[in-house]
Amino acid sequence: MTRRSAAISLLSMLALPGIAHARGTHDEQVWVNVTGMGGIGRHIVYFAEIQPRIGDGASDLNQLLLRPAIGVRLSPSLTVYQGYARVRTPVSGGTDTVEDRSFQQISWKIASPRGRGDFSSRTRIEQRWVSTGEDMGWRLREMIRLAVPLGQEQGRPRVAALADAEGFFALNGTDWGARGGFDRLRAFVGAEVPVGGRSTVELGYLNQTVRQRMRPDTMDHVASVSVFLRR
Repeated sequence: MTRRSAAISLLSMLALPGIAHARGTHDEQVWVNVTGMGGIGRHIVYFAEIQPRIGDGASDLNQLLLRPAIGVRLSPSLTVYQGYARVRTPVSGGTDTVEDRSFQQISWKIASPRGRGDFSSRTRIEQRWVSTGEDMGWRLREMIRLAVPLGQEQGRPRVAALADAEGFFALNGTDWGARGGFDRLRAFVGAEVPVGGRSTVELGYLNQTVRQRMRPDTMDHVASVSVFLRR
């Protein structure tokens, strides 16, 4: 993929939330993500993240996600991962819904034009089991990301402007509610701020449009804070 085509794809995906169903429900949320990541030797890498998501007008915990993974760096621009996720969704007056996921991921740095920013891609395929059913669901996720450093300071981490878009596509239907086809779209704009060493904080706005069954789609307006602790 060329730098130009990647930019066109990213801008197209970022525009899609604006044409979501206007009559759908909207929610204001806060997502906080803390991720530790590093390497073991020359080629083995890992990450582990915890992410509480607060919704219902940013008043209640809607979801808690734990997600570790281990990977192999095949080249400076390409890494593959195998991971696991545990997702707990509180249910008012009932039993929490629990989802287990196995996932495979390819992280690819598409281009790095000197002084102009980085394009990267993350492709993830998930196998999903939910406590309210018996079936295994398959889902494909594709994210394109652009990071553009701000300022001219050389040799030190710089604040960067960020934009990314991620499409989710269910590959089959399940007895717990998944249906094949487009599932959701997330689009993020914000900034990446160095906080010491190679660690960073990403702050910004995330828009999530979710396809619903037999009713209008929903849209979440998310204040997103992600902390990446790199060693």
